Amino acid sequence: MKKFVLAAVMMLSSVATFAQHEEGSLTIQPRVGVNIASLTKNDGGKARIGLAAGAELEYQVSDIFSLSAGAMYSMQGAKNGNIKLNLDYINVPVMANVYVVPGLAVKLGLQPGFKINSKVDVLGVSANIPGAKSVDLSLPVGLSYEYKNFVLDGRYNFGLTKVNEVGDSKNSVFQITAGYKFDI
Repeated sequence: MKKFVLAAVMMLSSVATFAQHEEGSLTIQPRVGVNIASLTKNDGGKARIGLAAGAELEYQVSDIFSLSAGAMYSMQGAKNGNIKLNLDYINVPVMANVYVVPGLAVKLGLQPGFKINSKVDVLGVSANIPGAKSVDLSLPVGLSYEYKNFVLDGRYNFGLTKVNEVGDSKNSVFQITAGYKFDI
């Protein structure tokens, strides 16, 4: 993981081109998409496919650099046989965006997530997950492409904190969303 983060930082620092929005502009981008979520150290576990929806604000700092922050409803968790772990969050991604060519941005940030649901479902019987932590922290890394204000965004969220008081599992989420940017 250290090599991956180092490579992302190097890509962010070695860019020289232009973004599509003017310096000093502010946009809002409603987004909707899908999560492919799992938990680390979950032997035999399979991904939970779920909804990702929300909005992000983006401030264009310079020709090639912007900052964004948002709020996203995110269905996460995992499946393991007849057991389904449903962990839903309101994630708050705070991202640095570097435009490597017009419309194409490399993204890196930090994302706190606030738990709104933690249920385990076994053969149709649902119960709260005991010991589920109320705050999650992850490192989102990704790419987005914008064309005529339509944006396709792909991210991988590396979980940094354990999801439960017991065990060492962390969230691992691949997210693909589509959105549209509106100038404010």
